[in-house]
Amino acid sequence: MINTGDTAWILISTGLVLLMMPGLALFYGGLVRTKNVLSTFMHSFVVLGLLTLQWAMFGYSLAYGPDHGGLIGGLSFAFMRGVDLAPRQGDTIPHMLFFAYQMMFAIITPALISGAYAERLKFSAYALFTLLWATLVYDPLAHWVWGSGGWMAKMGVLDFAGGLVVHVSSGVSALVVALVVGKRLGYPRERSLPHNLTMVLLGAGILWFGWFGFNGGSALSASGIATLALVNSQLAAAAGGIAWLIIDVIRYGKASALGFASGLVAGLATVTPASGFVGPMGAIAIGTAAGLACYAAVMLKGKLNYDDTLDAFGVHGVGGAVGTILLGVFAMKAWNPGGADGLVTGDVAFLGKQILAVAVTAAFSVAGTLVILKVVDATIGLRVSADEEREGLDINLHGEEGYSIGSSTYGRADMAVAPEEAHPASKSSPVVVS
Repeated sequence: MINTGDTAWILISTGLVLLMMPGLALFYGGLVRTKNVLSTFMHSFVVLGLLTLQWAMFGYSLAYGPDHGGLIGGLSFAFMRGVDLAPRQGDTIPHMLFFAYQMMFAIITPALISGAYAERLKFSAYALFTLLWATLVYDPLAHWVWGSGGWMAKMGVLDFAGGLVVHVSSGVSALVVALVVGKRLGYPRERSLPHNLTMVLLGAGILWFGWFGFNGGSALSASGIATLALVNSQLAAAAGGIAWLIIDVIRYGKASALGFASGLVAGLATVTPASGFVGPMGAIAIGTAAGLACYAAVMLKGKLNYDDTLDAFGVHGVGGAVGTILLGVFAMKAWNPGGADGLVTGDVAFLGKQILAVAVTAAFSVAGTLVILKVVDATIGLRVSADEEREGLDINLHGEEGYSIGSSTYGRADMAVAPEEAHPASKSSPVVVS
């Protein structure tokens, strides 16, 4: 039976998770160089179109359709057949709303990977990789962990809002992409500093706000569990941000804005799998661990000399793994009777299940991503040319610039379309740059 309060909360949560996409665009966009800001934004916006259609046609069915051997959902819900306004069995919200809410998770997960290949991947390669990865990696994982009959779910693995399905999968895949695609030209000899840290902070703030829907909405009800997840998200974000900030002050004597933003996102990513299963003090411990572990992972990148442009692996991959494992430590049925008791309450076996789930998710993501990258590279190629990379992806891939200053024009000089023809609004709405 549909509950109007639950429905209202999940409607709001769906919008909050969607809002995370422009938040991610701002966060990632501010971290790249000016010549690539528009390209980076496109990674977080075009996926909204690509995966909305994929999810409606067959993605949702593969993830949440009737089980086939614990591995996949099949095509019973393909093209939204049977996805109507009646609730699913055991739910109190319309089936179509559940479809829409889960769609937002399917959209944001591959967008997180874009942080690893920013500033050097072809747009066509981005589009094909994203569609294949969502279909062959995300959809099966979602079924394993969240689908009815999924083998991890039957084993007793817990993931409240996406530590495994979202963060481990995307973070580990990001590392694979970074290694296969290769370093940016000049890296690490040439420093590529963030071009707009105020944009980064604004993006982090929007992500923080949207995460209340990401974690709180995963209760699928307006309930005490939703409240627990929301409060735990706030606590872990605060702990992660402050932990990262303290490390920066100790090491460099300065409180870094980028450090706090990175720490709060790490705290949110790390508490995500545990947010509805642990108590508030557990959430603070998880957030603090996130600040320490993700900071160490980002620093290790320099020593290992790989180019994960925006630290998707260091924050999301490491954070998701740490959070999933610490869920096995701090989970308490006293907070959520539908959850489990972890190591602190004496259940070593549950911790073992969580560790196994991290290992299997990482291995599956690595294998799937490698195969997809090989297919994309063999068909359309992965990287832009060296000249295009030096000049910038905005102008070469999109014929536009993120910023138009002074007399600069949209696109290259050899483009046939004049700026005012390409952008009719510019005739009546000139941009004033001070």
